Amino acid sequence: MLKKKKKYNVAVMGATGAVGSQFLSILEERDFPIDEIRLLASERSEGKKLLFKKQEIGVQVLDKDSFKGIDIVLASAGAARSKDFLPFAVKAGAVSVDNSSAFRMDPDIPLVVPEVNPHAIKRHKGIIANPNCSTIQMVLPLCAIHKAVGIKRVIVTTFQSVSGAGQGNILEMEAQVIRISKKDSHHGIGEHTVSKGMINRFHHQIAYNLIPQIDVFIENAYTKEEMKMVNETRKIMEIPDLALSATCVRVPVYYAHSESVNIETKKKITRKEAIDIIKGFPGIVVVDDPEKNEYPMPINIEGKDEVFVGRIREDESVACGLNMWVVADNLRKGAALNAIQIAELLIAE
Repeated sequence: MLKKKKKYNVAVMGATGAVGSQFLSILEERDFPIDEIRLLASERSEGKKLLFKKQEIGVQVLDKDSFKGIDIVLASAGAARSKDFLPFAVKAGAVSVDNSSAFRMDPDIPLVVPEVNPHAIKRHKGIIANPNCSTIQMVLPLCAIHKAVGIKRVIVTTFQSVSGAGQGNILEMEAQVIRISKKDSHHGIGEHTVSKGMINRFHHQIAYNLIPQIDVFIENAYTKEEMKMVNETRKIMEIPDLALSATCVRVPVYYAHSESVNIETKKKITRKEAIDIIKGFPGIVVVDDPEKNEYPMPINIEGKDEVFVGRIREDESVACGLNMWVVADNLRKGAALNAIQIAELLIAE
């Protein structure tokens, strides 16, 4: 267990990545009690300096000896590196909060969203898993509704930004947009397509397009991302038989994931009752005024910490149903912020 201290030694694993930079920003914003911060990354980042609290800190190469004297590890370096290195962090006496998929479905490792299942943290044995970004934002309103009236079934379609797949994917989308814009300006309006040579990280062009595939397909014709949402939600909410179906779509948006969520409840509730229930749940902001065309949009949610919910309405196709629109910044609440909130619970304990 983590020893109670006034300040803690924190290691950021994957410090130079998109989530790693968010770790540094949010630790500073929330004034996390840090004595030493150790920035860890691969060999290609050795010697690079990052700014933290107006000080330049050198990046160190991640190895099995990187965790001596560390209390908390915030990890976002990919599943393979988490599996390879976090056991050494545990051996060194640190508690790790891992943002990868490496340990999420391990029955002995808690999978935590602090607003939903903070009690699960107490079961940790040195590693706590941070859920998938699309799962995190969905379980907040689901938990609010489930606590009030119970949930029978959930159908979700996600609209996930390119930043969820890494910085390189943002650059790929931008390059495609520039290429298409140049083509249109020189030849008039033409086909909005790019050559196969400009498609590297996605299977298809992402600019001006939607790709209904995130991650690889598995035997049941769903993708791994879709089944992550199913299995992680069941584990977090402690409802192993929850009926849930997901379709995950990549969209040409920089930051913030959006989700269309349909919920069949055990008891009937009205739109007004649902709004009141969701408003009262921690970490959620309701933006829902049809008369003023107000609802959450990714362009307005980028950089925000909360999960935003709108378009709340009764599903008229079933006796007890609700529809809602859920948006959150995938790099903050969907990744770095949730991990740091877990760390805050650790030091509070």
